[in-house]
Amino acid sequence: MQKVMARAGLGSRRALDERIAAGDVRVNGQVAEPGTSVGEDDSIEVDGRKWTVAASQPSHQTLIYFKPEGQVTTRKDPEGRPTVFDKLPRPKEGRWIAIGRLDINTSGLLLLTTDGELAHRMMHPSGNVDREYLCRIRGAVSDDQLEQLRKGVRLEDGMARFSDIVPGEVTAGHAWYTVAIMEGRNREVRRLWEAVGAQVARLKRVRFGPVFLPSSLRPGRFHALNATDHRILREDVGLPGRPTELELVPPGKQPGDKKTPRKR
Repeated sequence: MQKVMARAGLGSRRALDERIAAGDVRVNGQVAEPGTSVGEDDSIEVDGRKWTVAASQPSHQTLIYFKPEGQVTTRKDPEGRPTVFDKLPRPKEGRWIAIGRLDINTSGLLLLTTDGELAHRMMHPSGNVDREYLCRIRGAVSDDQLEQLRKGVRLEDGMARFSDIVPGEVTAGHAWYTVAIMEGRNREVRRLWEAVGAQVARLKRVRFGPVFLPSSLRPGRFHALNATDHRILREDVGLPGRPTELELVPPGKQPGDKKTPRKR
């Protein structure tokens, strides 16, 4: 219930929790209690004003962004460093949510969406969404080190492993590898290589689940996915192709109307 009310502009979830605990909110004519859930056609009353809960199908946006090195994946940086959000267009509705992060020294594919349900599912381990990285490693890496990375090594936050390692070009003093990983823990790819004594000279994410970094996309540029691509992303992680959200509709309005109630 707090999520639906917060989306309608009736206050923050914390403030709404306090109002519900104080008995200020009614659902279907009864005083609501903490933890109360609502569904379609339920009524919510607060401050003498009443709304009906309705289902709508929002139109979300999703972008592929080629993050260059030197940008941080935060909305505001206390050190004043450039962020990926500085380069993005304003979404039609909602706000951009980064699906996973890339550290300041890592470049490549970053997905951003206004679909919070999709972002959560793609980042959560239960979604089984793998990430693929192109790695430039200083010096030589032995077969024993690669086998250890496939089997798993213990990091400070638990066991981790590469689900796939594909050797690439070997140049003077460097070796290239493409690796895949099923999680997105902080600096996990770098820490895995470091755990076996290897040093990462360059790291670039080239795939996230079914989405590849387009070869034509330049650093600092973005590409918008169409509605079909967005639907495929949702279905790939077990979500319905068309999202359904609950919203509050005041008397005389229809679901999807732009005007929403605001906190007084």
